[in-house]
Amino acid sequence: MTSIRNAAKALALLLSLTAPAAVAAHAAEPAIPLFWDIKERLPKPDLTKLPRLRFLTTIDFPPFNHLDGSGRLSGFHVDLARAICAELEIMPKCQIQALPWGELDKAMQEKQGEAIIAGLAVTAENRARYDFSRPYLKFPARFVTPRAKSLTEPLFDKLPGQRIGVMAGSSHERMLRSYFPDTKAVTYSRQEWMLGDLKDGKLAGVFGDGMRLAFWLAGTDSAGCCRFSGGPYLSTEYLGNGLAVATEHGNAELTAALDYALQQIATKGTFAELYLRYFPVSFY
Repeated sequence: MTSIRNAAKALALLLSLTAPAAVAAHAAEPAIPLFWDIKERLPKPDLTKLPRLRFLTTIDFPPFNHLDGSGRLSGFHVDLARAICAELEIMPKCQIQALPWGELDKAMQEKQGEAIIAGLAVTAENRARYDFSRPYLKFPARFVTPRAKSLTEPLFDKLPGQRIGVMAGSSHERMLRSYFPDTKAVTYSRQEWMLGDLKDGKLAGVFGDGMRLAFWLAGTDSAGCCRFSGGPYLSTEYLGNGLAVATEHGNAELTAALDYALQQIATKGTFAELYLRYFPVSFY
């Protein structure tokens, strides 16, 4: 009885953590995450005095920012930055520059840019140097199971005793052991070994980063064997705050403008278009 109560408690916690994205998770595929209250009214900023808005990014984080086959800067972040500038009606003032990851901080300190859109983690250390917009994308944990044995919520009465693969030492391992303590966690040092065992029927499922698993499901390596089951599961404690735009510390006006633009992009459907362009198999 104790283990069942613990699993039920974990399930209740997980369901509360997935809101508001959980609404999209139960809709017809493809599911689009929404992290904004569509009823919230954010003031439209006046940026007439803004001389320019220079976004700094990198080229080594596909599909978020990378060079395409023609050598042009491309990716989800690049298109999102352009959408932000279009929503703020400042396209002539908008620039996007790619730098090596290790040079982003120095470039901001030297006033070479006004914002970083490159997956900079929203940590206490980084908050001491930067302000951040609200998150525009979060990475949920997901279960993947054989297609013939897919599971639906609630999972607390379906997972006890099941062999679930997870990457050793990862936040997903800690999350699995905390929220689903009655599963038999099988740890791996390489993801391809774990997914290979899933395909071979040696595991009842795997638990890990939804985005990485979505790319595997969409690729040829999975051979159509499997699908997402349950979820998605979000947890700030284990998975962080998601992706946000970093700005110079104390630049509240620009941060507020970014929040306004991101909300408008989400509520008008622009974000959904970008999301499906780069993530055709939704990890929500």
